Amino acid sequence: MHLSRPAWLNIVLNRRMLICIFTGFASGLPLYLLLNLVPAWLKTEGLSLKTIGAFALIQFPYTWKFLWAPLLDRFGLLPWLGRRRSWMAVSQFGLVASIAWLGQLSPSEHLPLVIGLTATLAFLSATQDIALDAFRREILPDAELGLGNAIHVNAYRIAGLVPGSLSLILADYLPWSQVFVITAAFMLPGLFMTLAVKEPFAASNSPRTLRDAVVEPFREFFGRHGVRSALLVLAFLFFYKLGDSLCTALATPFYLDMGYTKTEIGIIAKNAGLWPMVIGGILGGIWMVKIGINRALWLFGVVQFITILGFVWMAWLGPGESDAARLAVLAVVIAGEAVGAGLGTTAFVAFMARTTNPAYTATQFALFTSLMAIPRTFINATAGWLVEYMGWYSFFWLCFFLAFPGMLLLFRVAPWNGDRVSPVGVAPVPESNT
Repeated sequence: MHLSRPAWLNIVLNRRMLICIFTGFASGLPLYLLLNLVPAWLKTEGLSLKTIGAFALIQFPYTWKFLWAPLLDRFGLLPWLGRRRSWMAVSQFGLVASIAWLGQLSPSEHLPLVIGLTATLAFLSATQDIALDAFRREILPDAELGLGNAIHVNAYRIAGLVPGSLSLILADYLPWSQVFVITAAFMLPGLFMTLAVKEPFAASNSPRTLRDAVVEPFREFFGRHGVRSALLVLAFLFFYKLGDSLCTALATPFYLDMGYTKTEIGIIAKNAGLWPMVIGGILGGIWMVKIGINRALWLFGVVQFITILGFVWMAWLGPGESDAARLAVLAVVIAGEAVGAGLGTTAFVAFMARTTNPAYTATQFALFTSLMAIPRTFINATAGWLVEYMGWYSFFWLCFFLAFPGMLLLFRVAPWNGDRVSPVGVAPVPESNT
């Protein structure tokens, strides 16, 4: 007797989920390099916390990428690769070169050049994200958005182990120039994936004019929701990750201030979160297929803001000599943050993907992720000043309370019973498109 596989297993075991691993890893590595490796590099080179915190402003391309996203919707750079893949390939090649070059500089001697190169790196990373987000949305049918984005987000966060763990460990034994070259090499799998896959069928239908690419995505979004509801959605995109994002803005300098070495941070802090993050994220994605994106936003959001209290606890304990107990505290806090932030981001990205119109994927997705990035860029730039004024303990309490507005907005933008996501009856995207 033939036994059919469960619907969720059919979703898990397809080529599109494998592609989501590569898109997530390629997207996450340059951002975590800016968030984790660059601050650690700057601190060991003697720069102040205020200067390091201000470096968050270099991430401004993530908040403004919707301005040039219409160009990616309208044009392709390399016709033989297609509209999406050409932008993916060019940005990925530029990222490999930029990351490798950055490590050849000295922050104390070449600070203006370091600022310019990190800004270029952020611009290339944001451009890659526009293309990857559109590519991923166009290969995933609606029933696979939850799990596909869960896999993407988990691969995204796993990529953070390279600049946040491996590179930190190597920095204790190798010069920074070699560390950055090794880190850059981890961008190559994403580039190879871009060259190996096929252009999505939906990507062949580009807007007829640049004006259509600029105007229609915004007109369609506000027309579909109405102005008031659309503004509530945009406010939710700004606030949902605010507390969690600010909490981790200076995570690596915080661990260093608490007395942990770079090697301890690399081995224990980062790897302690790996398996809880991966297992929790995949199970969360499968669960999202069953309960829907709305309910996942509620449940995962609660976990996300509760785990901020782990940083409050560590700051309350204060700095001290590393021992088994303190290393266990570090592992618990980071594992909690990895699960909470990973689950919250998984549901959040799936919500953004669902909210886009496939006809204007790149521009609308870029607008949504830009709003998501504003706290990380502009508000996080104040983290150094806030810590020096308030201290770590009060700072993390502030992060905790900043997590509430996004949860309250769920009542309007994603009510508990507002959706039912089921894979049954949804036609899959043909494998030939990917």
